[in-house]
Amino acid sequence: MPPEQPFIAYELYPGTRFDIEPAPIPREWMDKAPQRFPYRCLPLAIANQCGWVLKCPVGFRAYWYGGPAKEDVELRFDGPPDNRIMTHFGVGTITFSVPYLFRTPPGINLWVKGPSNWLKDGVQPLEGVVETDWLASTFTMNWKITRMCEWIQFDQGEPICMLVPIPRGLTESLVPRRVPLATEPELQEQYNAWQESRKGFLQGLQTLDPTAVRQGWQKDYFQGKTPDGEEFEGHQTRLSVREFATAEAPAPSPPKDEAGTH
Repeated sequence: MPPEQPFIAYELYPGTRFDIEPAPIPREWMDKAPQRFPYRCLPLAIANQCGWVLKCPVGFRAYWYGGPAKEDVELRFDGPPDNRIMTHFGVGTITFSVPYLFRTPPGINLWVKGPSNWLKDGVQPLEGVVETDWLASTFTMNWKITRMCEWIQFDQGEPICMLVPIPRGLTESLVPRRVPLATEPELQEQYNAWQESRKGFLQGLQTLDPTAVRQGWQKDYFQGKTPDGEEFEGHQTRLSVREFATAEAPAPSPPKDEAGTH
């Protein structure tokens, strides 16, 4: 486990009504799937919770008339308009002005993206990577409407942005190579064992073999086990992402003559 490091969201003004919280595991489409089977996909479930989400402060609808100008997008709010939600860039784009200045540890960027595996019809989140360990300004979250001449609804409290910390330079530090699996006999043996196990399990399901039907799905990866049953020590099945703690604003300093300094 890496050492604890601070991740700070500086509020630009009080009462932002722009909630930020650890990204949740549930997704509506996953809940509605037969037997909630998407939750069996551990990589998908981990991606769902790998960061923090910002939630939409108000409900509103957006309509793109198809033109490139920012005036070609119409916004209608459920209540009073929120000037942090606008059509700033045009080309059918909705812009959320994020009311926080984020500060990450040295060498850590923020991947600013849409909530992982959060499906929204007719609109697509745009993504960016920001060097938040030194930047002294804010950024925006943008959604590109993909369906013209149709109202797109954003609900109050709906996640509209996900923040994922990533080490700067990690991608460039990796030296990619394509190597035949046969060059690693031990790894090939493990893969072959998994492949045979998978093939036998799927055949068992098709033939209604009682053991396979009772098992339902193969759990080796979910349980962090190799094909030979060995457990991987650092395996994760759930992330413990912390809430943002609220700190009180510092009290104003007294005048110098009252503070005893001259």
